[in-house]
Amino acid sequence: MQDLTEGAVARHIVRMAVPLALGMIFQTLYVLIDLYFVARLGDAAIAGVSAASNLQFIVMGLTQVLGVGTMVLISHAAGRKDREDATLVFNQSLVLSALAGVVVLVAGLLLSEPYLRTLAADAATVEAGTSYLRWFIPALALQFALISMGSALRGTGVARPTLIIQMLTVMLNAALAPILIAGWGTGRPMGVAGAALASTISVAVGVLALALYFVRVEHYVRFDRSRLAPHIATWKRMLRIGVPAGGEFAILFISMAIIYALIRDFGAAAQAGFGVGSRVMQSIFLPVMAVSLAAAPVAAQNFAAGKPSRAREAFWASAGMGSVLMVFATLFAHWRPEWLVSPFSSDPQVLEVASHFLRTISWNFVASGLVFTCSGMFQAMGNTMPALTASAVRVGLFTVVALWTSRLPGFQVHWIWRVSVLATTAHAVASLWLLRVEAGRKLGPVGA
Repeated sequence: MQDLTEGAVARHIVRMAVPLALGMIFQTLYVLIDLYFVARLGDAAIAGVSAASNLQFIVMGLTQVLGVGTMVLISHAAGRKDREDATLVFNQSLVLSALAGVVVLVAGLLLSEPYLRTLAADAATVEAGTSYLRWFIPALALQFALISMGSALRGTGVARPTLIIQMLTVMLNAALAPILIAGWGTGRPMGVAGAALASTISVAVGVLALALYFVRVEHYVRFDRSRLAPHIATWKRMLRIGVPAGGEFAILFISMAIIYALIRDFGAAAQAGFGVGSRVMQSIFLPVMAVSLAAAPVAAQNFAAGKPSRAREAFWASAGMGSVLMVFATLFAHWRPEWLVSPFSSDPQVLEVASHFLRTISWNFVASGLVFTCSGMFQAMGNTMPALTASAVRVGLFTVVALWTSRLPGFQVHWIWRVSVLATTAHAVASLWLLRVEAGRKLGPVGA
């Protein structure tokens, strides 16, 4: 366990952010590796896998419920130097991860095809997406255990073991993808199903490796059979913090689903272009997300330890770092967006949509970075409802304006990207205002 209540705040953030960023980059490579090989199968395959992968936002929302609740409560326990409570929270988190994994596995297998039929532009896209999901749903179910253990480590200020395991699993995924997708060495290509199976195998190996780390190395929080019996009071504490955080990802899923529905009449090339562009955008966000993820346990431990000035310092440090990173990302996305998307498709229509998406959406990169920073601070103070409220402002504004815009004569795909910029700017303004109010209540006046 790392004590984050002493020493330079910015140094703690950087020390944790670097492995977190690298880990998230390797995690994203799961999607990008699959996308690279799937792109060779045609537009319908790209669009199908992209639409299917959108289900990840639902699972990410659910894992956020578990991960944020686990991280915050363990960070607070570490700040109070209460190891017993940290161990209780960890074991209860594992129980919830097992229950959630079973629910996702069953629901995903039953509902994947109806879901795709509501979004896909044609039958070929539905077929590709359904084939992908049948093999990918187990990977989504296993994410809960992975997030539970990784969040426990982050709450104690430890990030390196998760990075090492993610690197190994991505290397495994990269090795399996061409074998299973294209049939290299076997002569039996599985297509999009192979992409999903490669990810599922890799995630399973990651879960086993991280569990082995807790058994043999980790000592601050540990497996304890006596604490696996359901403890409802602890569940309530976790869910009170985690549910609103998960709601943020649910809102993101809604936004993505609305976009897919609005552009479906423009064909598979438009959906594929948006799929490529949005995945690249998520990769661009990884460094600033890592900074906010690192700042959250730093601020949380200091908040629980009664050091509000250090918690505030964590906000300003992470906001500054994130804004600088996003300015550089904005400039590059304006300058050469085609460099970022060209590895994933050779179709001129797909590349045009993806490049235009990135160039337009980059206007809100700095605003998005501030949203991530504010979200981390709300988590640190143990109240994630303001972050959910700010997200609701964005999706409400986006939905109303986007639907109105889609009914105007001459409606074009890129109009949706402009509406998204407007909505994200409003999201950032709402987040900053709500954070100011919450910090005044929880941290007291500046200088306290």
